[in-house]
Amino acid sequence: MFGKKKDEMSTPTNADTTTATSSADQSKSYLRQDAPSSPGVSRPAAPEIARRPPDLSAFTQRRDQPSSSAPRAGETDHKKLIVGREIILNGEIRTCDFLVVEGRVEAVLNDCRQIDIASSGQFKGSADIESADISGRFDGDLTVHGRLTVRATGRVFGKVKYGQLEVERGGIISGTVESLPEASASEAAA
Repeated sequence: MFGKKKDEMSTPTNADTTTATSSADQSKSYLRQDAPSSPGVSRPAAPEIARRPPDLSAFTQRRDQPSSSAPRAGETDHKKLIVGREIILNGEIRTCDFLVVEGRVEAVLNDCRQIDIASSGQFKGSADIESADISGRFDGDLTVHGRLTVRATGRVFGKVKYGQLEVERGGIISGTVESLPEASASEAAA
């Protein structure tokens, strides 16, 4: 090859092949077994490749969720339902601790603690819940035993009963609106 004349070059013999395979056994080679090898040439060792840690970003809290919808210390969100954008859900929803609506829901909602309607979300039907945070649109009968928060982009149409009411500038409530009797009694006691 380098510095040798053509007539000095020879084909490998059986002795050369056995030494090549014994050196290949000592260091792992990724070359083909039938490829000719030179007896005095050492092969570089294969580099160690570090493993990547697993990606756990799917299990962390999403950045676009408001901090008020995050579970409090000691609470678990085992019964959480998220209706994503461009998803349509029809039916009845029961025993849901936390409902997030980013798409469109046409349902009857019972035994639910909290509903969060994102600015892209729409809910049509009836809901009897503990607290509500509405940035999107709600059409129907809404009974909130705790706090009803209507954000600046929120629209609520229909029959609304609430324990406490908070409406940001720009939020709309249209229809029949009344406070619950137990909320009035607790305010009078305070």
